[in-house]
Order: sequence, then C-alpha cells, then structure tokens
Amino acid sequence: MSDPDITSAVAHWREVAGAVFVPHNEAEYVRLAAVLDRLIDEVGEDETHLLASLMEVLGALIERYEAAHVPELGGGDER
Repeated sequence: MSDPDITSAVAHWREVAGAVFVPHNEAEYVRLAAVLDRLIDEVGEDETHLLASLMEVLGALIERYEAAHVPELGGGDER
C-alpha cells in the first residue's frame, strides 16, 4: 500500500473503526453482525455497490468467529 493510501486510512479510521473490527467475544460478534445486516439492507445483491467489498470483509470476519466459537455453525471450540 502506498503512503497516500495509509495517510487516507489513518485520517478516516476513527470513523470506521466501530464498524470494521475482528470480533473477539459474543458482544462484538453481535455488534458486527448488526453492522452487516445494515449493509445487506443497503447493498442488497448489487455487487458493484461501493460498500459491497466491505460487506464481503465483514461476512468473512463473522464466518471466522462462527467457525471458532459457534459449534452448530462452524464446529468450533466448545471451551
């Protein structure tokens, strides 16, 4: 990533950090799932929508959490 990209990311991170994060507990998972639900309402099936890639990233983060922590969905750790 070039310096202008990093500079831009730093400038806007506070605005998006509440919506883009790796969930580490159930509360964060629920919060991230709520953000994804709002994105799905906004983006729908439009793969060209500006936020479609964000929706994909959040979906991957949620799937990762589920695989590790929700046995009936991901077969993950029951500890």
